[in-house]
Amino acid sequence: MRKFLFLVLMATLIPGLMAANAYPAEETIKLGLAGPLTGDQGAFGEQLKNGGTIAMEEWNEKGGVLGKKIEIIWGDDQHDPKQAVAVANKFVNEGVVGVIGHFNSSCSIPASTVYTKVPIPQITPASTNPQFTERGLRNVFRVCGRDDQQGAVAADFIVNTLKKTRVAVFHDKTTYGQGLADETVKGLKKLGVEPVFYTGIVQGDKDYTAVLTAAKQKNPEVLYFGGIHPEAILLAKQSKDLGLNTIFVSGDGVFIQEFIDGAGPAAEGAYISFTPDQEKIPEAQPFIKKFRQKFPQAKEVGAYTIYSYVATNILLEAIKGTNSTDGNKLIDYIHKTKFNTALGPIQFDEKGDVLESPYVFWQVKNGKFVQVQELKK
Repeated sequence: MRKFLFLVLMATLIPGLMAANAYPAEETIKLGLAGPLTGDQGAFGEQLKNGGTIAMEEWNEKGGVLGKKIEIIWGDDQHDPKQAVAVANKFVNEGVVGVIGHFNSSCSIPASTVYTKVPIPQITPASTNPQFTERGLRNVFRVCGRDDQQGAVAADFIVNTLKKTRVAVFHDKTTYGQGLADETVKGLKKLGVEPVFYTGIVQGDKDYTAVLTAAKQKNPEVLYFGGIHPEAILLAKQSKDLGLNTIFVSGDGVFIQEFIDGAGPAAEGAYISFTPDQEKIPEAQPFIKKFRQKFPQAKEVGAYTIYSYVATNILLEAIKGTNSTDGNKLIDYIHKTKFNTALGPIQFDEKGDVLESPYVFWQVKNGKFVQVQELKK
């Protein structure tokens, strides 16, 4: 009889013990941060990591959130869309409750289809292609602007500030690069300017002299490039070597010191669109000071470091504000809340875009980016 009762008791307890072992209480709250952490775009990935790390450390120093420490799971997508989807599935399997990333639009868009099924809120610090927020997904947000805004500013700058009308347009055939180039072309056409040359180049190639030679036959005054800095370096250098007497103009994917260092003298005078000087944003100063204390050897704070920091903080503020890690609650909270951030106040529209996303032009002068355009009122 005793043996029978013992067996009955064990039969009752074992399933409960097994369930407890199968679903252990989480000791941390996990966020995922994804981007090109290695490879030729690794400098941008490093910026995302640095911003996320500083935010995580600040919160953990204050005790974390919901009584738990914060942990960031890193995902290296190597700016490859397929790898981005693999990273997204990894994040879901590891139980992240929010994602900072990805960097490239060509990665953020396919990865978002994984996150939306859970759902997990995804905030990109850098993906500017309009389609990221144009597909009716409630879980996607961006703290940066859009390429239809950036392209319009670029076209206006080329025509009305530089006073140029002969424009050769290049792009790297990626979602971001071609998207930005096409938006710039739309802007040019609205201003009555038809590009004299338009082409795509292959990301990763090392010799663009053939296509630059073809462009030279059209006698362009401006070479506009939609893409990232590794290809921009080669286009700037090789166009100068060919005697292509053009002004080099590009977008936020080239706003990084590596472009200046890599292109050398060929970078001088180039115009790059990005948001206004972070050094002049009062709310950004504590973060910039913290960054320089933590990374004293860094050449620059980095264009997207603060955007990653802001995205991470918004996710953590949402967890704190809802007292929950439930995806739907976090998404609703982010949509309805106005956040005070290191970039100033941020509020999202129904699509997940920021209500204000200004772009201005910078120029390379003496090996540094210098803001040469003020916001139009």
